[in-house]
Amino acid sequence: MVRIDDSNTVVKCWLSPEEIDRLEETAGSEGWEREIAMQLMGRCGLRVSEVSYPSTEELRWSKNGEIWLFEVQGKNTKGGGQKTRDAWMPESVADDIHKYSRERSLSESDRWVDASTPSVRRWVKEATQIIADETGNNRWTSVSSHDLRRSWATYYLVERQVDIRTMMAIGGWSDYSATEPYLAEPTERRIGEAMAGE
Repeated sequence: MVRIDDSNTVVKCWLSPEEIDRLEETAGSEGWEREIAMQLMGRCGLRVSEVSYPSTEELRWSKNGEIWLFEVQGKNTKGGGQKTRDAWMPESVADDIHKYSRERSLSESDRWVDASTPSVRRWVKEATQIIADETGNNRWTSVSSHDLRRSWATYYLVERQVDIRTMMAIGGWSDYSATEPYLAEPTERRIGEAMAGE
């Protein structure tokens, strides 16, 4: 079930990997571009405003790290103009991107998601409303586009315990304090794993 914190004026939600799967699938039923947008936020940690930037031109295989990286121009958390970074992409998303690009006959410079930030936000809201209607779980109606990035960051920082410097680099945070909001309480599974053997 979607974890939720409604103690402040802004409701925060965290989705499990399985819930992100469902959101991607639901959004994808309205078009593959929408599914790709969900993957870029929920699997790669992009801000909604960054989703319309990358194209295949920015995607590269790093032989040193044996990972997919792609260039993103996004928010500079220290202020000022945009900041360029290399974001990480799971192999499953890279496979989808390659298939999608081939099927759509996208050129190297064609953006994967050719939509405005408000459109991508609307896609999230439409998909979460469908899931809420299907499941009867109204928590889904509180999920925002930023909650996909929040879920991605929390999963890797808290559940997978990826070191903070790596997360800052691929997530586009300039200082430790910017990552603090993503350090939510661990899930019951993580608590069980951490406390096993006691």
